[in-house]
Amino acid sequence: MSITELESMGRYIVVIILLSCNVVNAQLISLSGSVTDNEGNPLSYATIALKSTTYGTSSSEDGSYELRNIEPGQYTLEVSFVGFSSHTQEIKLPEDSQTPKHISLETSEVLMDDLVISGTMKQVQRSQSPVPVEVYTTSFFKKNPTSNMFEALQNLNGVRPQINCSVCNTGDIQINGLDGPYTMILIDGVPIVSSLATVYGLSGIPSSLIDRMEVVKGPASSLYGSEAIGGLINIITKTPETADQLSVDVMTTSWLESNIDLGTKVQLGDLGSVLLGANYFNYD
Repeated sequence: MSITELESMGRYIVVIILLSCNVVNAQLISLSGSVTDNEGNPLSYATIALKSTTYGTSSSEDGSYELRNIEPGQYTLEVSFVGFSSHTQEIKLPEDSQTPKHISLETSEVLMDDLVISGTMKQVQRSQSPVPVEVYTTSFFKKNPTSNMFEALQNLNGVRPQINCSVCNTGDIQINGLDGPYTMILIDGVPIVSSLATVYGLSGIPSSLIDRMEVVKGPASSLYGSEAIGGLINIITKTPETADQLSVDVMTTSWLESNIDLGTKVQLGDLGSVLLGANYFNYD
């Protein structure tokens, strides 16, 4: 065989290899869809994966997701999110890849160990906290709707909000019968230093911006000083990623009491994002 024939065969082999690579790349496909809860609300940062493989991703803020460069075959699609039951589904690619996979997750009935910070000033599991901490989530306040968080405390065992002045609408919060000055109010772990903190510190926060409320009763809260001998109420706000874009709560009564709460989140470019809340109250 001559040198010219060998060179021609070499070019032919190279061409065959390149064509084979293009055929393989053309077979790789993508799978897209969205993840929501049972009420149709998008779930951000849910985990989407093909079980027993390296294919996986997280949903975006609007709940959408996309898995790319997947080889054809039979897979088990698994979607999970904290507080919801995991979803598994058998799929076959590429036959099923043409239709986006819209997954709706059901709220989990299994009680999970909450993360609390009020007992130790740092985040720990509730079962490992040396101080008993009661946690009340937004679902509790939705089942017991009130005009503001100050009045919502009436639904907590051992906690008694009391109006001391019907003109200026000020008062205090008593825990286990101790006077209001012995109850400390915190927002995200930061104390509100004011003699009226137990009133205005709670009535001015839109309930839609609150993620949960942690309550420590009795002298176990003395970690925060003598002002917390009676108890401690720590308001944990939502993160900008989980808060609603805009929320409005309006309440009025036959006594001409009007209360309006506005809550929103603002994206500051690469600097970050912030939560903004405004409260208007009028008593005629």
